Amino acid sequence: MTETVVHVTTLEQWKSVLDVWFKKGYEWVTCGKKYKEEYFTEEYTRYLNLFGTDISKTSIGLPSEFIEYSEFMTEQKEDNKMAMVYEVSQSVFDELQRIKAHEGTSLIGAITLNARLIESIEVGNKAILRYLADDPTIEFKVKETLYRLVANDFSGQKAYFNKGIYSTASSSKNFAFTAPLEEIKKWKTPDWKIEKVED
Repeated sequence: MTETVVHVTTLEQWKSVLDVWFKKGYEWVTCGKKYKEEYFTEEYTRYLNLFGTDISKTSIGLPSEFIEYSEFMTEQKEDNKMAMVYEVSQSVFDELQRIKAHEGTSLIGAITLNARLIESIEVGNKAILRYLADDPTIEFKVKETLYRLVANDFSGQKAYFNKGIYSTASSSKNFAFTAPLEEIKKWKTPDWKIEKVED
């Protein structure tokens, strides 16, 4: 288990460290989610200790390693800058990479030339523009390819495997069981063929 010890010098700092930990679901060892201001006023207890999921106070002589309040808050800001990840098809991802490279033109020129394509992507223009401008908090990745099982029914029409209580066939691909290739292979029999789901 990891241990974090934070040195605070004011009651406001004490409360703001506790706010961060309370939001993450951590609690005092004995008294839940309370500020316990009386702990702060005790002599030499200016260190808050998080061990696993338990919060405790530590006296000045005990912590061998600790971080200052300002360093702790800087780490929290960095943690909150985690990237928003959007999943798109391989073809859309490739187009975004091409626009981002903007070979032979400026980025604004590439965006202008590809405005219709950008508008057609169902993620939102703002996120796409931030991504194209190298915003580290926006990330695009290729969504996992999905597959389905197909066969011909007694009349020669395409039928799609529908995994329910009773595995059945459906004439509509909207009700077809779709999954990554490894999962689809578990349901395949000689009667069914694997088909890639196109975007």
